[in-house]
Amino acid sequence: SVFPNAKTLRLFQPAVSVGNVGQLAIDLVISTLGMTKVGYFYTDCLVPMVGNNPYATAEENATELSINAEVYSLPSRKLVVLQIRSPFIKNKYRAFSEALLAWVLSSKCARVILLSSSHAYQRDDEQLLGTPLRYLLTPALEESVAGLMQGLKWKEMEKVAAYPGVNDTEKVLNIPGGGITKLLFTECCSKGIQMAVLLKFCSEGDNIPDAFALVNYLNEWLQLIKCEVTTSSQWTIPSSWRLLFGSGLPPALF
Repeated sequence: SVFPNAKTLRLFQPAVSVGNVGQLAIDLVISTLGMTKVGYFYTDCLVPMVGNNPYATAEENATELSINAEVYSLPSRKLVVLQIRSPFIKNKYRAFSEALLAWVLSSKCARVILLSSSHAYQRDDEQLLGTPLRYLLTPALEESVAGLMQGLKWKEMEKVAAYPGVNDTEKVLNIPGGGITKLLFTECCSKGIQMAVLLKFCSEGDNIPDAFALVNYLNEWLQLIKCEVTTSSQWTIPSSWRLLFGSGLPPALF
């Protein structure tokens, strides 16, 4: 096993989806819990990328390099996080999914939590009602947590008509803008892996509020930070977010 006591380990990871909401939410988890980088997830399925330490806290650690897929750990909470920082290469979704789930099975991870998002403008009438947050559970996880989700009054992601207006009885899972979400979820269903997907309907733009909403949603369930009601101020914003929209316009333009 890659990690000690892996049977109780939880793996968090983002889907690279609309607004990068899952990745931003994972940033908040790593930064707030002060997680330690323990390795890399080496893959040729993601666009290559290298940059400075996104969680720099001082000049000394600001120049550490980070790449497109890295693994962080918090042994005291039996928590492992895979952060993905670049988009998928075309037609590489399935290869990535196979490599990831092989790793999950070999390290005997107990549970996978996927943070994702979906296009707000492609919701059907039912999905327009109430909260913009949704969850999905694989059958392997449903037995143990479905009651808890109902207690939290969470809404499960609705299935939509496969052929709207032609045949409304045949329903399918559709997550437009969700990237690898649907593929990973269906693969986990068939492999008997315990996976929960938490997602938010959103649009491209300033997605920081969406990231806070998604990480607060996660916290309602797993209590990563202990408090009655979570607010954005309780999460630690990583230093890299200062450059989220670039470094501003150069004064020389004016």
